[in-house]
Amino acid sequence: MPIRVLPPEVAAQIAAGEVVERPVSVVKELLENAIDADADDIAIDVLQGGRRLVRVRDDGCGIVAAEAELAFQRHATSKIESAEDLYRVRTLGFRGEALASIAAVSRLTLSTRAAGEEVGTLLRLEGGRVVQRELQARPVGTTVQVENLFFNTPARLKFLRADATEAGHIARLVSSYALAYPSKRILLQHNEREVLRTTGTGQLFDVLVTLYGLDVAEEMVEIPEQREGEMRLSGYVGLPSLHRSNSQELIFFVNRRWIQDRSLAYAVREAYHALLPQNRYPVAIVSVELPPEEVDVNIHPTKQEVRFRHARAVFTLVQRAVRSTLMGRHPFSVVQIPAGGTTWREERRHLPPLTPEQARLGLEAQRTGDISPGWGRIAPTEEEAAERLPMLRVIGQIAQTYIVAEGPGGLYLIDQHAAHERIRYETLKEQRARRQVASQELLDPVPVELSPQQAILLEEHLTTLADFGLEVIPFGGTTFLVKRVPASLAGEDIPAALIEMLDAALEDGRPDFSWEEQALITLSCHTAVRAGQTLAIEEMRDLVRQLERSALPHSCPHGRPTVMHMSHAQIAQQFARR
Repeated sequence: MPIRVLPPEVAAQIAAGEVVERPVSVVKELLENAIDADADDIAIDVLQGGRRLVRVRDDGCGIVAAEAELAFQRHATSKIESAEDLYRVRTLGFRGEALASIAAVSRLTLSTRAAGEEVGTLLRLEGGRVVQRELQARPVGTTVQVENLFFNTPARLKFLRADATEAGHIARLVSSYALAYPSKRILLQHNEREVLRTTGTGQLFDVLVTLYGLDVAEEMVEIPEQREGEMRLSGYVGLPSLHRSNSQELIFFVNRRWIQDRSLAYAVREAYHALLPQNRYPVAIVSVELPPEEVDVNIHPTKQEVRFRHARAVFTLVQRAVRSTLMGRHPFSVVQIPAGGTTWREERRHLPPLTPEQARLGLEAQRTGDISPGWGRIAPTEEEAAERLPMLRVIGQIAQTYIVAEGPGGLYLIDQHAAHERIRYETLKEQRARRQVASQELLDPVPVELSPQQAILLEEHLTTLADFGLEVIPFGGTTFLVKRVPASLAGEDIPAALIEMLDAALEDGRPDFSWEEQALITLSCHTAVRAGQTLAIEEMRDLVRQLERSALPHSCPHGRPTVMHMSHAQIAQQFARR
């Protein structure tokens, strides 16, 4: 095949693929341009998750008429002049690729007027080519309207997710920049419905209240400004009582640029070491400022990844600042929990060392198969999962968490919460299949404050939740009212259950994510008896009887074991009786 030079329009579409991956990429570039233009008011309108329309209006400095077309030329920028400037970037944008890339894959309209000019300029482009130019009366500032994204590259439309998913990405981006620039008034609307509006007071706490609600904001602690040489750090961190099922609320800014950085995320999680439940994540907004020459932002087309000149110093500053803030706020007790769960054999490491005879007996038993390496295995085998439990005789309860029972096969230790969770899961699943989920209307509807991203997602799945007896209605902005709940959920923490479902969906992100399955799991968990709850002997017997009838009694819906079994041979082996 001969070598040939690609046509300009094809080259432009290929280059656009590096910058414009999905609608949120368009919003990001236009929002950053508005911030760089020193705008105080920024309004973002989105239709159909951004594929139909993205419009960003600002009251910034505008573009002079003579440079309107030039703004859409590749590598045309007002933010740097030489290669040396790449190592001291002080603006969010600098590549000169955004407008050209967006215009190449959309129908774009630019309306702008620079300060000092009497009239504005209107420019229309289609597939990167100017098709109309005229004068226009308008205030100082810029409006960029992007319609029919990827209209000339339809194959790329197939890779976009549902409108709610795309809109959720946009909401998360805009929310993050609202946190970075609390002095700017930012409005986000999706399908003509207001999702986010900040007041521009300049106080980060006010933005936290807008995004998360007052209850959550009051559980966050301001980080006293920390300095290390020319580095400065500020922000807010959540108390250990405030945690999430995913890491999406770990938000980082470097010189007020929103970035993704695994190292900084790890630094924050290490600062919370032993303060959070297992597999839970903190909420933190951390802003680092340092000289531009100390950080390289020119390593990825999306500019969301950076490279620090002294990465270890930044890591240490973040970890120390977060940890000292937490410990200064409240003298938390620290409990060391082994990572990844603990089997019975691992627990023995904390006991006095075995004698040589004990060690010999243990190794011999493992070789002969009389005792497993650890009788508390993390998950049962397929054969075990297929077997129902034998009839068990309840003996009692230990640590108000585990039920001790005896059966024909030996001793059984049952996690009361995990076991009840499995029972509730199968019951709810059967009730939903028969459309017989008992529900109860609340005398006083319960308000739930969500993030913009959560609100968009919830609005798309209200019908699914109604099938489970959970009736939720919009109440304006990102507030929803819970009017009806499953009868088994009455008196429980309803907002927590709802937010857990949304967080699981956001964390998963797959197009085949099952809302029905997640609702079953979450409702089962929140209606099951708790660890630490004292049960009467009759309650324990009833729970065990129901578990015996369960189809999959060996694990809860989350995959954790419900039962640990120690055979008579294993018990005898441990007491050196054989």
